[in-house]
Amino acid sequence: MFEFGRDLRKLFDKARESEDLGWVELIGVDLLHAEARRESIDAGRVSCSRPFETERRAGALWREHARRTGAGDSLDRAERAADSLSRTAGSDDQRVLAAIDRAQVLLLRFDLCGDPVRLSAALEILTSAGPTRRGWVAAEAASVQALVRTRQARLSGQADALHEASVALDAAVQAAAAKGLPNADDLKLERAALALEIGVLTRDSHSLDRAGRDLSALAETFSPDRRPLSRARVLGLCGAGLSALAAAAGHPEAQAQGRMMFQAAAEQFTPDHSPLDWAAIQVAQAGEGDGPLMPLVQAEALTQGQGLVLGALARERRLAREIALAAEVGDRAGLDQIETRLRDRLPVAGKAPLDWVADQLGMARLTLARFAADEAASPAVALGLLEAEAVAREMGALVLAERAAGLRARA
Repeated sequence: MFEFGRDLRKLFDKARESEDLGWVELIGVDLLHAEARRESIDAGRVSCSRPFETERRAGALWREHARRTGAGDSLDRAERAADSLSRTAGSDDQRVLAAIDRAQVLLLRFDLCGDPVRLSAALEILTSAGPTRRGWVAAEAASVQALVRTRQARLSGQADALHEASVALDAAVQAAAAKGLPNADDLKLERAALALEIGVLTRDSHSLDRAGRDLSALAETFSPDRRPLSRARVLGLCGAGLSALAAAAGHPEAQAQGRMMFQAAAEQFTPDHSPLDWAAIQVAQAGEGDGPLMPLVQAEALTQGQGLVLGALARERRLAREIALAAEVGDRAGLDQIETRLRDRLPVAGKAPLDWVADQLGMARLTLARFAADEAASPAVALGLLEAEAVAREMGALVLAERAAGLRARA
């Protein structure tokens, strides 16, 4: 996407000295991998003047590579870097920083692959890290703790828990801004996402207004020339919020505006620049069995085989669209082919739990499509959906769980 020429190399050489890693949004995942590897090698050199800081920087780059690609190897490298920091920490502050990095790896593993146990483990690491004498270290620890509690509140589905998480996240934003932490704007984006979710869930106009103000300000802050991925996330959140509100109000014009927001987000970068970001946009804008099929096929290809929540969502959306297309034209042979592929996949040993959930939802949609065509519906479909919903909730994949519940109601 960007030519890594002499001038750009000079720019990045200066950026490497900064604690703010926002510049990595300008480089593709291959170059990001090379940067992370370079930092890891430098941290292990005897001549390295700041081995702890260099190792921590390497861990941050590995986490960013994993976040953008879902690569399990990069997650493992980030975890090894955090473990190395824990072993070499020589002060209370460094021990807390090492704990922060370990918690961040667990948080990212949850975001990518689910399993709420990882959130509990991250909180335990942070609470047992001990005291710190530096305000910015305390602010960084508080920000990670707030992010963990935000995800736990989402899993609970309780409005009170969401509001408590919002208060904690707001305090973390203020502390990060006061201490000049480079992640202050990223925390504001998390706060806007939570406020939007609370507003849509509870029809709270105050939360919706706050989310709108934060997203508007962040859209100005995240320049497409400097922070294209962050800007795309802002636009994607705007599209998701508009789409949810429009669906609830039955407002077609707002739904069209939401689709335009998603398209604008997808135009900020190419699929190979940040595969998971691009796939997330395609999945988010996919409706209930409508829209184009090919972007979902590509999104599934970018995310399959890694046990990702996003991969399961992409597969579920692709199956929904494929089944809907066959049902629309009465293609019973096409439905039979889909069923054959699904039945071949379902009993595969060692399959990721969420991939199994996606296939179960596909089988349920197939049964419902045939039932609509006056074919016999399997009585086991409701039982399969009930089990799929339980697995999805156990893994923390609430969107899949809600879709299973919705299909079960129809069945």
